[in-house]
Amino acid sequence: MMRRSLCSSLVVMLLAAGCAAKTGSPPLHSPGSGATVSAADPGSAQFIHEYYQRRPAAGSALGLHEFDGQHRLPTRADIRSECERLHTLQLQLAAELRPLQPGSRRHGEVRLLQTVVDGDLLQLEGERAAERSPMFYLTSLDVSLYLKRDWKLLVERVRDLTSILSQSPAVFSVARNQLEPILPKPWVETAIEIADATASFLDHEVLTAGRECGNTEVAEKFAVVVKTAAREHRDFATWLRTHRLPAATPEFAIGRDLYQRLLGTELIDLPPEKILEIGVRELKAETARFEAAARDVDPTRPAAEVFKRIQNDHPTADHLISDTRRNLEAIRQFVVDHRILTLPSEVRAQVTETLPPFRATSFASMDTPGPFEKKATQAYYYVTPVEPNWPPAQQEEWLTAFNYYTTDVVSIHEAYPGHYVQFLALNASDASPVQKAFYSYAFAEGWAHYSEQMLLAEGFGQPADPAHASARERVRGASYRLAQSDEALLRVCRLCASVQMHCFGMSLDDATRFFVDNCHYEAKPARQEAIRGTFDPGYCFYTLGKLQFLKLREDWKHQEGAAYSLQRFHDQVLSHGGPPLRLLRESMLKDPTQHSTLF
Repeated sequence: MMRRSLCSSLVVMLLAAGCAAKTGSPPLHSPGSGATVSAADPGSAQFIHEYYQRRPAAGSALGLHEFDGQHRLPTRADIRSECERLHTLQLQLAAELRPLQPGSRRHGEVRLLQTVVDGDLLQLEGERAAERSPMFYLTSLDVSLYLKRDWKLLVERVRDLTSILSQSPAVFSVARNQLEPILPKPWVETAIEIADATASFLDHEVLTAGRECGNTEVAEKFAVVVKTAAREHRDFATWLRTHRLPAATPEFAIGRDLYQRLLGTELIDLPPEKILEIGVRELKAETARFEAAARDVDPTRPAAEVFKRIQNDHPTADHLISDTRRNLEAIRQFVVDHRILTLPSEVRAQVTETLPPFRATSFASMDTPGPFEKKATQAYYYVTPVEPNWPPAQQEEWLTAFNYYTTDVVSIHEAYPGHYVQFLALNASDASPVQKAFYSYAFAEGWAHYSEQMLLAEGFGQPADPAHASARERVRGASYRLAQSDEALLRVCRLCASVQMHCFGMSLDDATRFFVDNCHYEAKPARQEAIRGTFDPGYCFYTLGKLQFLKLREDWKHQEGAAYSLQRFHDQVLSHGGPPLRLLRESMLKDPTQHSTLF
């Protein structure tokens, strides 16, 4: 059974570097959006500049192109210097916060910046990423952004790529010197996979881009650098196999104290035990919803079998992109007709095929430009097609993942009113540059996950008149609920597994079985979900974010009384950037006693 999990750790790492975009449509930025760092408070502008000066790839992804072509070598001295700078910032931000009024914009900005600093110190000092994670070095050399976005001429981007990739020998030399002798085995295996896949990517797509840049001298220099970079990636993979994999340990957990700090980066002050209790409660409730929806489709079969059967209702290979595009427009129209929220722009996300290097690892994804991007402003909704050389059985298996019900739920999550609408609203809002430059994991993924459940609750895919619906209409509606519930089961299993793996001794094998048993996953994708949890414990925030949105909606509805509407609530939510949900509560709820009640 094909599933929409991130089928490889590679795509997790590549997507973390930023979203893709190309030119071709009118700019998405509102003329009054203030999407320029220079317009910010001088202190905030300095923070943004210094922050991304040390993280240039992330800065370029945001549209801050003064950082194009730059690379920061992660030596011990550089990391020590950055940690010292971050500790100084902690003191400065704490001092600035004291006189500020809670709920004011600057108070929210300072709290947001505190979570950014705390998160970076957690990674660098707490988790000791430079000493324990080979992926820390590989992600610093990810250059896919320069191929997916055309904010300037290809020849100029190739020069930037040359500058970054020329650092490959130095990066891997530092990695070999700094990585500890005994590393978590899932991390080493994942890094080997990433290194080998990146080498292939460099040898093919990246090298081809250089040949097409239109400047022979630039292309020839680039080819030499790319071939060296590809070799360095393969050599690093070989070194990991030879010098780190044999001694690797199954231990990967960050431990309860660091997990508490992770929760603190989202301003969640509950202990891990309470978070697990919430997860177990939600897993039980979601399992009941999944089984109830399955009974409405077919009461004679087990729920997992019913779900597998509805996957047979899918587009043909020839119509996959066109059907997805048509259905995406229907979802958008539902959002408009039912006044779910105010769409800030008429510009559509373009549905197109996933780029070749990512097809093996991505089902569907939303690629949007950064909030400061001025040129490459088109957003793309990528869908991975069937490969013509696949045997018929494999093609059919792949298409089951694109059954109409699951694909529409994914489109809700990725585009309307999920991530793409988040992007549109952010650019159209008067959020400050700080609010645009930094966002919360729980806000971003929680909103998209909340959108799936909310839109179906508002009637998407459901009979217009349930009392008089035909049997076929009722089954169709139940099939949508079943598909959405399956997505929710995945996210709540991530929550439960994350806490148990990092705080309470759950092994990788135990986590794999947990996904198999509780969200109906086959062994291979279940293993991949468990592996992701070893190095991304923050994937607990999908469910925790959704639950916080549901609680905030309930409290804001009570506050607003007769003035409440779902559209007003969503418009208010999306006008504040993407802060931790506690900060959003402080901005939207008048009663201070409610600010800390997140769930």
